[in-house]
Amino acid sequence: MTVDFEQTLSPYFGAQQSMRVSPRLVAANYILELSSQELQQAIATELHDNPALEVVDVPTCRVCGTEMRGSICPHCIQQQKSGGQASGAESHAANPDDGPEGRNSTDDEEFDPLTRVASEQTLAEKLMTDMGAVLPEDDLPIAEYLIGSLDDKGYLAAKVEDVAFALDTDVDRVRAVLRVLQAEDPIGIGARNLRECLLMQIDHLEQRGLSQPHAREIVSQFLTELGEHKFARIAHELKIPLPSVSAAWEFVKHKLNPHPAHGFSPTNSSDRDTRAMYITPDVTITRGADDDFEIEVIESRRFALRINPMYTRLAADLHRSGASMNTDEKKHVQQYVGRAKLFIANINQRRQTMFKITTCIVERQRAYLDHGIRSLQPLSRAGIAEELGIHESTVSRATASKYALLPNGEVIPYSHFFTPSLSVKDIMKEAIAREGRPLTDNDILERLKTQGIHIARRTVAKYRMQLDILPSALR
Repeated sequence: MTVDFEQTLSPYFGAQQSMRVSPRLVAANYILELSSQELQQAIATELHDNPALEVVDVPTCRVCGTEMRGSICPHCIQQQKSGGQASGAESHAANPDDGPEGRNSTDDEEFDPLTRVASEQTLAEKLMTDMGAVLPEDDLPIAEYLIGSLDDKGYLAAKVEDVAFALDTDVDRVRAVLRVLQAEDPIGIGARNLRECLLMQIDHLEQRGLSQPHAREIVSQFLTELGEHKFARIAHELKIPLPSVSAAWEFVKHKLNPHPAHGFSPTNSSDRDTRAMYITPDVTITRGADDDFEIEVIESRRFALRINPMYTRLAADLHRSGASMNTDEKKHVQQYVGRAKLFIANINQRRQTMFKITTCIVERQRAYLDHGIRSLQPLSRAGIAEELGIHESTVSRATASKYALLPNGEVIPYSHFFTPSLSVKDIMKEAIAREGRPLTDNDILERLKTQGIHIARRTVAKYRMQLDILPSALR
């Protein structure tokens, strides 16, 4: 016998019951799930659509992005006093944030109209702003054309001669503007090819005191062989030890970025290990004075959002007896001020949620942060959700397309915290980097077995492809 519970209970409850999700919860979940780039676009859209919201220009430190106090950067000063290294100062546009760790937030504070939130420029806007400050006005059309000719990787897709012809100007003049473009951040922007992009970054790092003895020579002459892991051939041609070639490869892989525009637009997913120098993290994890870990949710402070002061005054006057607004005007003010407050509150809630989840992850992955990837512990989003008493979908949204800056200066996606197989991949990478003769997948499988790791050969092949390592026959 089948019982229809809806019919049985309807006499007691009247109309059919249904679960309804509040619009505020939907909006909060939407903001939480956005990546940094998507959040930037959402802020730009809200600024365009909501007259009660405005952007305020905030002077920021050119090194770390922190809001300046006069001519002083409080973050950089504090780092110098503490003797700590601002691991992201030179290579990450990382910025401190007034997260929940720095204040006791309440529901009322979430709706404070003076609360400020971050926004960012697009890459094209940033480049035009930076170049506009150093170029004469007559050269700005050339700069705009060059910037418009950049592809998703940040490479210049047009020839200098074609740009000069299109703008009816001198080739040398275009080259001069291109040199200005190539001097801008992110380093490598405006390169014509991969080799030029990497060499530009090597020059930049050498100017900052970070160099590798053979990287320039290998990138200039043996870039293809380096990508194919033909280390023995490179060592033979340059008459240098094999470990020196391996060291140069590690330098190129971890310090250089083949796609300099990656932080601003989608690019090849295989850049995971080479983009850390330039991608902007959502959260920084640093070591405090007591050797404990400190977590900071960061946002760019280049701009800040707030309620337009005029709308703030109008909202305060709504319920006064002498208010001169008609019904439609009152409705307009209430609608847009409320919408702006909700938008700001949702972004604040996004920060608080990310802080709580990151704190929990750090507690569970202390061994990984202390000793490296081989100490990565099995961890699930469901486990984090259970510990915090929140829904698993909230953890998934808060960690999707987000990045963390680790104490060692590496920037990783949050998904790495939940991927124990990374330790296996790390062992595979190390074995292949030190191989005398190219190791086959079976050879790698046997080496893993000696270390107590038992996986299928097809899994070895899958991990190797995910690491962008060629088969033994091509290495």
